[in-house]
Amino acid sequence: MRLAPVPRRRRRVSDVANETDGVNEVEDLHAAEAGTAEARTAEARRRVAGTAEAGTREPGGGQSRQRWRLLDDPLAIRAVAHPLRLDLMSIIARLGQATTADAAREMGISHGLASHHLRQLAKYGFVEQVKGKDHRERPWRLVATSYNWRKATETAEGSVAVDVLEQMNAERTLEAFLDWQQRRKGWPQAWHEHTGVGESSVYLTQAELAAVTEAFDAVLKPYIDERPIDDLSSRPEGSVPVTFTLFALPEGPPPGPGTPAEA
Repeated sequence: MRLAPVPRRRRRVSDVANETDGVNEVEDLHAAEAGTAEARTAEARRRVAGTAEAGTREPGGGQSRQRWRLLDDPLAIRAVAHPLRLDLMSIIARLGQATTADAAREMGISHGLASHHLRQLAKYGFVEQVKGKDHRERPWRLVATSYNWRKATETAEGSVAVDVLEQMNAERTLEAFLDWQQRRKGWPQAWHEHTGVGESSVYLTQAELAAVTEAFDAVLKPYIDERPIDDLSSRPEGSVPVTFTLFALPEGPPPGPGTPAEA
């Protein structure tokens, strides 16, 4: 996962219910574990720091300016799988740093609601407050700019948490696409030619699928590694945030040994 700015999402009734009660299912189900919050935050920061000490390497090798975090705690994954919290993280990424007041104003929500969700993100090690330019409200920054959650699926609880987060990301991707459909008429035609949705279906072996997805990632990786999402100085003149989402979806049952090709 690499965080990217997203357009203002369309608010649904279910979202408002989740947001205005001030507490989502993570806090309801795991309130008894609140005493471990500081330990989880410290562990998240330790993992990000450990990546930096290793040369800021992405899992799998290669130099990167990204701040990577291995995300394998199901509680942390479920905590971030919340539409408002993902929006808050995207706003902080776009602005580089943001106070609670900044975030609330951008989202069109109350200061108290923004503060609650930012504190929950901080509790699980996703954001932290840093020294501001004056003695007024301290701004928030992202602790990590990229995440790897592959190991989380090694446990049943982790798999369920990843399912929730991936479903949330898929929903947000669809909303971002619908938003782009409404906005693109105001963009130069050259941008139209390289944006939108493309779809192809092809028979692939597992090894071929791995090669395709790795090739897709390899094209983007140099840009991602050089331009952390919250580093304003790394953004070239004329650049805008562009979200890429790759859905690789095998169909039918898994192949067995010596599965013949369909006629």
